[in-house]
Amino acid sequence: MIKTEAKRLGFMSCGISKAEFLEVEAPRLENYLEKGMHGEMHYMENHFDKRLDPTKLVEGSKSVISLLLNYYPEKTQQEGTYKISKYAYGRDYHFIIKDKLKDLLKFISEEIGEVDGRAFVDSAPVLDKAWAAKSGLGWIGKNSNLLTRQVGSFYFIAELIIDLELEYDTPVTDHCGSCTACIDACPTQAIVEPYKVDGSKCISYFTIELKEELPSSVKGQFDDWMFGCDICQDVCPWNRFSKPHNEPLFNPHPQLLEMDKKDWEEITQETFNEIFRKSAVKRTKYSGLKRNIDFLKK
Repeated sequence: MIKTEAKRLGFMSCGISKAEFLEVEAPRLENYLEKGMHGEMHYMENHFDKRLDPTKLVEGSKSVISLLLNYYPEKTQQEGTYKISKYAYGRDYHFIIKDKLKDLLKFISEEIGEVDGRAFVDSAPVLDKAWAAKSGLGWIGKNSNLLTRQVGSFYFIAELIIDLELEYDTPVTDHCGSCTACIDACPTQAIVEPYKVDGSKCISYFTIELKEELPSSVKGQFDDWMFGCDICQDVCPWNRFSKPHNEPLFNPHPQLLEMDKKDWEEITQETFNEIFRKSAVKRTKYSGLKRNIDFLKK
């Protein structure tokens, strides 16, 4: 019943797992932080216990409902321009998904009875990909993204953590095989070994998370990405099966797809505000986007 309603609300798929301590992920996360692979993202050091145990995040929680929402666009930016990660083409996903999650939680309460829980969209200490994999929605690929045979990886992951015991799904098998397309294609060698990404070397980290000056050591390695990066997803064979989303709010501002390098280099604060009015790109601010564009200019 929950999965049927999730589909009705527009989610691509829904999987359910038991809310419990993530034993396999604990040493991985510890190792990742110890090696400084999170760079300047110091928030990742916070709430270590809560990241690994949802019952510490939501008291009395029994189930983690993982949901996927497609964002693959019908049309992409023109060739030879400065690029923006496809997830940021339209409206900021946080708000869109949060609304859908609230509707789903309301539905569960109305159909089953008083249910206590919280909705999470990439903004709290929750290991989204680990829960999605645990609930059978895909496997974690060599590029550390969740991959699904039917639809690839261009989707958002969100959760409802609730105090209701449900029937649990089981993980699926890994289908990366001997493929190394993502590792070979990454210009900054951020995929340091299969299934391990050094976040502090990732183009998305440099163009979004890093607030200070971009290091000269990576000059010329960004392949014209000015906000985020989709390279390891674009080259993934499973993304041949990506289909365009049907969420009108994810459609880009028409101007976004038309702008060439010169247009981006001359972008004003007003144009930035117009194109990215309710977009995730606002996170980097006009000054951040300008910094990235100036860094990319030959």
